[in-house]
Amino acid sequence: MNAPKSDRPVVTRFAPSPTGFLHIGGARTALFNWLYARGRGGRFLLRIEDTDRARSTPEATQAILDGIAWLGLDYDGEPISQFARAERHAEVARQMLEAGHAYKCFATQDEIAAFREEARAAGRSTLFQSPWRDADPASHPDAPFVVRLKAPRAGVTVIDDRVQGKVTIRNDQLDDMVLLRSDGTPTYMLAVVVDDHDMGITHVIRGDDHLNNAARQMQIYEAMGWEVPVFAHIPLIHGPDGKKLSKRHGALGVEEYRAMGYPAPAMRNYLARLGWSHGDDEFFTDEQAKAWFDLDGIGKGPARFDFKKLDHISGLHIAAARPEDLISQLQDYLSAVGRPPLPEDAVTALTAALPIVRTGVKTLPQLLDKAHFILASRPLDRDEKAEASLDDVSRGILRELTPQLQTASWERDTLEAILTAVAESHGVKFGKLAAPLRAALAGRAVAPSVFDMMLLLGREESIARIEDAAR
Repeated sequence: MNAPKSDRPVVTRFAPSPTGFLHIGGARTALFNWLYARGRGGRFLLRIEDTDRARSTPEATQAILDGIAWLGLDYDGEPISQFARAERHAEVARQMLEAGHAYKCFATQDEIAAFREEARAAGRSTLFQSPWRDADPASHPDAPFVVRLKAPRAGVTVIDDRVQGKVTIRNDQLDDMVLLRSDGTPTYMLAVVVDDHDMGITHVIRGDDHLNNAARQMQIYEAMGWEVPVFAHIPLIHGPDGKKLSKRHGALGVEEYRAMGYPAPAMRNYLARLGWSHGDDEFFTDEQAKAWFDLDGIGKGPARFDFKKLDHISGLHIAAARPEDLISQLQDYLSAVGRPPLPEDAVTALTAALPIVRTGVKTLPQLLDKAHFILASRPLDRDEKAEASLDDVSRGILRELTPQLQTASWERDTLEAILTAVAESHGVKFGKLAAPLRAALAGRAVAPSVFDMMLLLGREESIARIEDAAR
């Protein structure tokens, strides 16, 4: 029973609770569901589990939607509000009540507490066993009640989990869970099952902290005669030290990675490899990930978050991206950190400079910093190290260099010959001249090759910057 029929198209879902930002673990769960559905021509749905009205906020919902949008995880249809479906959940509880799969329990909190204390003292299981389970309805008092599932007390519940393997739980270790509270509102456990059934979910891919919930939820499916989806409970993410992921390790909101300047394709690639593998492949495109992703490739052990690996993958994506895509990612980054977008002329200049500024960088801020020379306007605001390289001797050499550049053909070989000759005439190697030239052309001590910068800036701008620095 724990497998969808072969003719059913794949339908997955991501179902976050809007009580905070979209953290990295939730983002990976969403990605796995998206990859599994998209790679099989299926549907990927979004459900906001906002039944906890005290903690659910519109701001958190929007943060989740923004995070999913930035990651590029497109979902089918509109997001579904679990809270808005409360009447449907209650209707199912009433159906189970009528069919004898649930019962009204009038036990008070004090009575339940007393039962557990007595059981603890006697060394028995403290799982509450309601005296109302098999009571004659005629004996029901006119008092508040909850609706409980009449769970099987003998035998076992078996979860054929696609990641964890066969998980067997004895039914006598599961209590008759509450389906409807005394105020008539449905519980989370009921709502999840009803929503997954009504949405046609075929595969429930979620964190393994929900594994125990699966056994209870299967009992609702079976009581209703509904088809049980395939379960795949993925291990949680740990830090590099093997301990539970914390903010120190990188347990941040997705928007913080966006603000740190990691491109979304790099985050998708890195998160896909965080607990899943396809041979030794580390760097891949979305299309490859969709084609390769399968539940069998998910490991049973916790994945380890590693900023060094994220940086490495990010650098590979920056190096490989199409220029127009990289410019779009840069504009998105600037928006995320509240900076103005690059104007059209800056985009044109940066696009031309990409071949020399994208190499070796790991994040978008690093790319912008390396491209400072092409984006800055005269007079340059030089950093401290750059300013220090412009001593009186260096300025004199720059003044001597300027007339020769005025008439030279603007080609790399010619420029190299002129700069090398000027350096030698002063009894120094070209490297000694490179530092003040970088200061003049970029305003930075660390910058691309002076020849690359001069060719991109052109004769007029290069000479003007050198003259500014020589003063």
